[in-house]
Amino acid sequence: MNKFEHHIQQYISSLSLLHKDELYLVALSGGADSVCLLRCLKALGYHLEAIHCNFRLRGEESDRDELFCQELCQKLEIPLHLAHFDTRSYAQLHHVSIEMAARELRYAHFKNLCKAMGAGGVCVGHHQDDSVETILINLVRSTGIHGLTGIAPKNDYIYRPLLCVSRKEITDYLKTIQQNYITDSTNLVPDVQRNKMRLEVIPHLESINPAAQQNILQTAQRLADVVSILDGWMERVAQWKPRGPYWCFPLKEVTHEYILWYLLKNYQFTSKQVDNIYENRNNGSGRVWTSKTHELLIDRDQLVLAQRNNEPQKPLTILEPGVFRYDAKLKVRLSVTTAPISAQTVKDKRCAYMDFNQVSFPLVLRPVQPADRFQPFGMKGTKLLSDYMTDRKMSLFEKRQQLVLIDHQGHILWVVEERLADPYKMTKDTQTILKVEMLRN
Repeated sequence: MNKFEHHIQQYISSLSLLHKDELYLVALSGGADSVCLLRCLKALGYHLEAIHCNFRLRGEESDRDELFCQELCQKLEIPLHLAHFDTRSYAQLHHVSIEMAARELRYAHFKNLCKAMGAGGVCVGHHQDDSVETILINLVRSTGIHGLTGIAPKNDYIYRPLLCVSRKEITDYLKTIQQNYITDSTNLVPDVQRNKMRLEVIPHLESINPAAQQNILQTAQRLADVVSILDGWMERVAQWKPRGPYWCFPLKEVTHEYILWYLLKNYQFTSKQVDNIYENRNNGSGRVWTSKTHELLIDRDQLVLAQRNNEPQKPLTILEPGVFRYDAKLKVRLSVTTAPISAQTVKDKRCAYMDFNQVSFPLVLRPVQPADRFQPFGMKGTKLLSDYMTDRKMSLFEKRQQLVLIDHQGHILWVVEERLADPYKMTKDTQTILKVEMLRN
């Protein structure tokens, strides 16, 4: 074991990154970083198989890379898995850049193959220089503090054993063991952001201070320590509180934008949206922000988070008593019974009891509509349902989800789980009762 290999093994051991009794897949492009990774892990005695992805973007160069990887793995007696992608078609179909398309294809394939083979993870050749580039790119993009901590040594099933060494140390190691590698010509042209950082920005920073990269990495490590402490504290104090199908958080406790970012970090809101929400947090109720997966509402003195439901709520027609499914989470059961029933039973908000003789089928269960009116139980006049819901301090999300049960003439019998309409209540003359019950999964 030479000095370089010993250094890598120490790094792996210090983080308990890899284990000798597991299979690992190595992402092999044929470049210096991945070739170094393969040779070093092989020398250290890890159980390996390799993956090479041909994105068909560089013509003969792509085929050259594939052939090189095949010959290297054959020489080292390491099984190689090849994958070919039509990257340009994928990018056009999904409206993403070529760079993003290649990334999505690569990591989706890694994950599927890793799962299919029961591997412990996929090892990739990111090193210290890559981490510095990532920090600078995130800084230019105005990232949060997490983006300034560099590349993590482990992220889900992806492992990065070379993060403790520089690109120069990698090429020096390959020279020592007399191992050649190939160079991707596209990495030599400053046409994309990462290449510009590597070829122009970082050399300029090193002309100002030769230790620039090491200083950036040291600062990132200090920030990583701070982030670890901060997130430990946030985990205790910044937690959503469930309220039915929604989650709530007191607006008065959003004293810093970082708290808001932490609350929303897993729900695909962009940094611009987080900025906008924070700026408007005290500008009144009713504002809604939407991500790919969730919606956020400012409602009076709290934030309300809801999962997006892209399927429109459809009315359910009920021809007679029985059990009917409204959606994946809700069924409604209608049954007929005889009077009297106990007052305690009537208090169950999931159920409505009404005079069967006052009800005319078919009934319809549907969401609230803007002009809906009804006569609340105990009142003589009618009231707009929108006003009733406002009086009940319902949030916009709750108003949208509120259901009503109506008869064939469009009269509201029941504001579901809220209030019965007065004309359909039981009286001393009621003999037959219609029980309507909401059954939620």
